[in-house]
Amino acid sequence: MILHCVFLRLKASLPAADKQSIFEDLAKLQAIIPGIVSIKTGPNVSPEGLSGGFRDGFAVTFEDAAARDAYLAHPDHMAVGDRIVSACDGGLAGLLVFDLEV
Repeated sequence: MILHCVFLRLKASLPAADKQSIFEDLAKLQAIIPGIVSIKTGPNVSPEGLSGGFRDGFAVTFEDAAARDAYLAHPDHMAVGDRIVSACDGGLAGLLVFDLEV
């Protein structure tokens, strides 16, 4: 399985309703794109203070790397991804992607 972790520095001016809408649209991808085991979204709750300003994020668990790769190219993922990039402080500089094999 692949754990696809995405950490976000969302714009401070982003309304809470817009952030919620993005996370809801992410969650909907599980019913649309085959191979997604789970999608979890939410704020960083670490007490360590080492987040580098990445205050929100999500993690998608995939059955395998092929499912992850299909997700990356899927038009519905790309549409949500565009919304995420535009909501991040500095665009692409406001997100960090890290995949783990689990």
